[in-house]
Amino acid sequence: MATVVTPSTSIRASTGVGKRRALAVGGAALAPTTVWLLAQVTGVELEVIMAGQPPMVISLPFVVATALAASLAGWAALALLQRMIGRARALWTGLAITALLASFGPVAIAEATAETRILLALMHIVVAGVLILGMRGTVPAHGSTDGRQGRS
Repeated sequence: MATVVTPSTSIRASTGVGKRRALAVGGAALAPTTVWLLAQVTGVELEVIMAGQPPMVISLPFVVATALAASLAGWAALALLQRMIGRARALWTGLAITALLASFGPVAIAEATAETRILLALMHIVVAGVLILGMRGTVPAHGSTDGRQGRS
């Protein structure tokens, strides 16, 4: 007689969460590509000058790598908060929105055209929007259960 071993529900659920979070990170990393392509189609050169630095052209690989790094940092922060506190969803969302607002600082102080500033700010909004919506959906609201006592 053969014995069938199946993963427990909690293992399958956590694997599903990991896949959904990976998709959110991937989507957030690729989302600003559309804004970058819009800049190319409209002829806007995404070039900025930071104080004391030579001009920097914002390339597509730079856009994707930066969005990926920020998204992975967001995932790590969420995972850490989930291990530490019970209100991870609300706190992480606030942290993510704060990070979005802080990300506008360099856009505001860089020397760039108005069109470049608008498109860069739009890239930040797109990345944050995809990441926040994608990640929030993987965390139970406070008070609901996820298989661990007193954690969400």
